[in-house]
Amino acid sequence: MASLDVRRPAAQEQLKILGEQINVKTLPIIAGQMPVDIAKRAMDAARLQGFDVVMLDTAGRMHVDAALMAEVQAVRNATSPLETLLVADSLTGQDAVNVAREFDQQVGITGVVLTRMDGDGRGGAALSMRAVTGKPIKLAGTGEKLDALEDFHPERVANRILGMGDVVSLVEKAAETIDEAEAKKMAKKMAKGTFDLEDLRTQLRQMAKMGGMKGVMSLLPGVGKIKKAMAGAEMDEKVFAHQEAVINSMTPKERAHPQLINASRKKRIAAGSGLSVQDVNKLLKMHMQMAKMMKRMSKMGKNGRMPMPGQLPPGFENMLPK
Repeated sequence: MASLDVRRPAAQEQLKILGEQINVKTLPIIAGQMPVDIAKRAMDAARLQGFDVVMLDTAGRMHVDAALMAEVQAVRNATSPLETLLVADSLTGQDAVNVAREFDQQVGITGVVLTRMDGDGRGGAALSMRAVTGKPIKLAGTGEKLDALEDFHPERVANRILGMGDVVSLVEKAAETIDEAEAKKMAKKMAKGTFDLEDLRTQLRQMAKMGGMKGVMSLLPGVGKIKKAMAGAEMDEKVFAHQEAVINSMTPKERAHPQLINASRKKRIAAGSGLSVQDVNKLLKMHMQMAKMMKRMSKMGKNGRMPMPGQLPPGFENMLPK
């Protein structure tokens, strides 16, 4: 990767740090060198070192700027890229569409990368950009972390916009993050209808890996009522970290047998987690409700009556963190 952004302070250093984090080579920085010269040096270095792919990161802009546009055209002419991707914020609406149109007309783009596709206004910019430029949306950014970049699937985004969920993406996320041995262990426990605080901690960690409660719920079909409840509650995703802290402050015996946790133990756990006794009580209540749900589901499974999509066991809404 090579940063051609000589305008924003520390932009080149930022890309260098990113490259180190993801183990991708970056072009050494030479102070004062201009974008076209940097691009040529990057191409030469890649050929000499046997790289297959070179990524040239140009300066970003919120609107069409004649000088910056000329700069990008010069880089294009000097390097003849196979792909020219416009990275745009999906929440900026019409402004993003105008930039896409101008870039396609003056530079010629091969596709678009849409960021912040996890926002409430997702989808509208994608439809408009596709219609205006005729170029495909190739990638979607769904968060701020390095792994929050995924292939863009139009039908899945349409389902999310229409509130129909996106089970395929949910399954893919689960496959990427779930430990197979841990999943089998959990399945056996669920079949027996047992669910202790160690299991709850595992579930909390899994939920965090998959984008938190909001991230998972946005992909589930048939849970509109729960989604509305979450929106109304203005749920803070930090609650998962707090809940895990409470469980971490318990002894292995307490996690395996929550019924042992009396008033004095609750005070010790609260002090250890840096939270209140009320927070400990909330967690224990949530665990109790989840354990009851697991028992119901295990009985339904034995009777051949597993819940249909959208039909969740009674009391599920009450388990949502407030």
